[in-house]
Amino acid sequence: MFHLALRQTEGLIGSVIHLLGLTLAVSDHTTLSRRAKTLEVPRPRPPRDAGPLHLLVDSTGLKLCGAGEWLVEKHGAKTRRAWRKLHIGWDADTGQIVAAPLTNKERDDGAEVGPLLDQVAASVASFTADGACDQEAVAATVADRPPEAAIIVPPRSTAVPSETAETEPTQRDRHLQGIAENGRAAWQKASGYTKRARAEAAIGRFKQVIGDGLRARTDRRRATEVDVAVHALNRMLDLGRPISVRIA
Repeated sequence: MFHLALRQTEGLIGSVIHLLGLTLAVSDHTTLSRRAKTLEVPRPRPPRDAGPLHLLVDSTGLKLCGAGEWLVEKHGAKTRRAWRKLHIGWDADTGQIVAAPLTNKERDDGAEVGPLLDQVAASVASFTADGACDQEAVAATVADRPPEAAIIVPPRSTAVPSETAETEPTQRDRHLQGIAENGRAAWQKASGYTKRARAEAAIGRFKQVIGDGLRARTDRRRATEVDVAVHALNRMLDLGRPISVRIA
């Protein structure tokens, strides 16, 4: 957290414990690195009385911070960055991150919808994503969990109605009709697609608080690093969620 590596995090926690007057031992950074391989971080669980959630989906890149990172910072060397893609699912109502699979950069957003939905503990009332998820495979995957979930994905500019649009229109066919009749901006407002801006804001919050890089050296430890970051952000949101009231 706060863009700190494990060694700096060890010093920060030690200072906080000292200021609190406690005598607790602080795990060293090598121990933290080893434990990241097998650590099981609790998955977000919705409240018992919560109904189906409105899922917002987006992805972002996280660079890999290697051993030579300080050379780049000190000498300004130009190197080709290696990075991983983080796919994130949010609860639109609470802002909680409910799924966060980490994949290689080549992984297509649409292909990761299934594994992302597998991490969501609650049922899904609606699925909102950008045009990268305008795929038949994505629609079929979302329709399976459960079939009545609304799919709010903007069709591509070259999209055409399905063969059954006149007799049995799909959700995508209805989106195309709404865009053709009222324009894309009006469709975004009517369908609720404008809520996806919250996902973009949440990605900004993730990178501002946690950082835009991964410091672990293996993919298993990187996945744990992401899970810990998600758990911390959700905890911070629980403690300091603002109460917003629309006045106009």
